[in-house]
Amino acid sequence: MLVNSIIFCTFAAKFVTKYYLFCDRIKDINMIYSIEEHIFKYIIKRGRGKIYFGNKFSAFGSNDAVRQAFSRLCRKGNLIRLSAGIYLYPRFSKLLDAYVHPSIEEIAEEIAKNEKIRIIPTGLYALNKLGLSTQVPMRVIFLTDGTPRSIKIKGKVAIIFQKTVPKYLSFKGKATTLVIFALKEIGNGNATTEELSRINEVLSYERPEIIRHDAVLAPSWISDILLKSIEK
Repeated sequence: MLVNSIIFCTFAAKFVTKYYLFCDRIKDINMIYSIEEHIFKYIIKRGRGKIYFGNKFSAFGSNDAVRQAFSRLCRKGNLIRLSAGIYLYPRFSKLLDAYVHPSIEEIAEEIAKNEKIRIIPTGLYALNKLGLSTQVPMRVIFLTDGTPRSIKIKGKVAIIFQKTVPKYLSFKGKATTLVIFALKEIGNGNATTEELSRINEVLSYERPEIIRHDAVLAPSWISDILLKSIEK
């Protein structure tokens, strides 16, 4: 009888333990679903076409619960995972009959805002932005005052943040900044007549005082090109 009682008590203890573990698991699942629902409601209110960062949702739950909630929203097709911890609530274009994705520069700028850093595009991407090259780089390099790192977007294009000196982040004009780094990519004395013509066209939309300011910070041979554009 005593043996039977011991066996029963052992069985009962195991059953109760499993029951409470099961209940805890159900609570965890319900919590994740609840977090998912609250996160998506928050996102919907702000409209489509926006980028979201998982680390900004700590008020909704633990890091793991938030990560799982975003993972579920992506599996359901509600969101698109651009990279680890970076998500898009896509905008649908009736004209294209497809979801529209932000440009690499827009994604990089959103990352910069999230991390409170400054960035500027360089190299082939600067050339492409100015219409001086049709080549779309698979590695888009931005100079930054933030932490240097590489972020793969949808497993394809890599955004590279490279640490730079404060001087290169002091340019005031968006057009002049692109021109300066495009010319650095082309090289001293290598710009063709057509490329210089395009550069002058772009600079015609920039205010002369901005060009003069940025010319002081640029290498001397690039400074000459910038200043000649406002002498014409």
